[in-house]
Amino acid sequence: TIAQRIERRWLMDDFSGAGSSEQNEMDEDQTSRHDKWPELAPEALHGLAGDFVRIYGPNSEADPVALLDQFLIAFGNAIGRGPHFVAEADHHSVNLFACLVGETSKGKKGSSLGHVQRLFQMVDEEWSKDCVHSGLSSGEGLIWCVRDEIKKKEPVKTKGIVTDYQEVIIDPGISDKRAFVVESEFALVLRVMARDGNTLSAIIRNAWDCKDLKTMTKNSPAKATKPHISIIGHITRDELLRYLDNTECGNGFANRFLWLCVKRSKVLPEGGEISESDMSSLATRIREAVEFSHTVGEMRRDGEARELWNEVYAKLSEGKPGLLGAVIARAEAQVMRLACLYTLLDLSPIIRLEHLSAGLALWNYCEQSARYIFGESLGDPLADEIKRVLDDAPDGMTQTDLNNHFKRHRTAEQLARALNVLIARGMVFKVAEKTTGRTSIRYFSAQHYRAN
Repeated sequence: TIAQRIERRWLMDDFSGAGSSEQNEMDEDQTSRHDKWPELAPEALHGLAGDFVRIYGPNSEADPVALLDQFLIAFGNAIGRGPHFVAEADHHSVNLFACLVGETSKGKKGSSLGHVQRLFQMVDEEWSKDCVHSGLSSGEGLIWCVRDEIKKKEPVKTKGIVTDYQEVIIDPGISDKRAFVVESEFALVLRVMARDGNTLSAIIRNAWDCKDLKTMTKNSPAKATKPHISIIGHITRDELLRYLDNTECGNGFANRFLWLCVKRSKVLPEGGEISESDMSSLATRIREAVEFSHTVGEMRRDGEARELWNEVYAKLSEGKPGLLGAVIARAEAQVMRLACLYTLLDLSPIIRLEHLSAGLALWNYCEQSARYIFGESLGDPLADEIKRVLDDAPDGMTQTDLNNHFKRHRTAEQLARALNVLIARGMVFKVAEKTTGRTSIRYFSAQHYRAN
């Protein structure tokens, strides 16, 4: 059976990738799951992408995950939107969005991208020169990178009288619809999106969905048909938690990104050195994969991959509560896009077991990363704060206690709404207490309620 042929770490509880369930229970006695730094399963280092990491990894301080993910995203952009898979009525190309999240600015996120960009410059110099962009500040700006030709109607005059109208091309547009967008300061993007009237979030969501792009703004005539946009962002964990607000989590912006924890993997005071022959060999293989991908249209799973997909699909599509659930809600589509990239790097149009396994393994790392970054946060600042307060109050608190904690800066209605959110999630329980007067309600966090 498939289960006997391949070790499926990602089929453990919540795709934790942490070994046996007994070991998980032992680990969770010592530390909560969201405090664990994620681990990359070896299946993610399949094929040409894995070879790239094995060659560059020992010669770079960059996190191997950063090398792997950015390599796949660059490849997915370079090949264009021809290869795709269909899920019900949705057409998915293989463009990906990802954000590398470091604990500090010393995560070597930029150096990992530099290795990828130099290699792909050898593969496709025109792509490297014309399709790599930065400076995300508005939806209109992103459209402009891949805009269609712009026409304008101008009057035709005869002896000063308008007798007709003709279309005149005022901008030739961009023929190459590939755009590889790099934002080394992704916090600035999140801050820009928070401004009233900014269209960037909506345009980014449509770009991931492979939709034609346009705005409803009267003074912005540019539009883009059949764009192929990939985005890589770099940010620290503190910045991400500060600037990623409820709206962007709730509207689907966050779950279109892969969130990956990265850190410096080693210290190389003298730097690393990669031989010209290794780089040339990798570039040749990548170029072959790019050219092959141009011949591929719709991609499908073979029998064994379908069997594995049927096993994991329910778990992937299962909703999870809170902010974590919001940022990983597109697990199925993300896994399939990753699997397609591994498949194309193997010069295959058919997704096999090993390709889907690789995609699941990398997604597993992304889910672990999201858990580490966002923990049990609900994405509701008031509810999250109440939960933190109750976690530190073994004897529970009344609504009056909570009101005093917030120095009466929250209304009774606001507190009640947030408490109801926590109660509905099973994170807080309320207990009626008899007093000499009216019955009092005391609220306990789940950990203290169960302890009692």
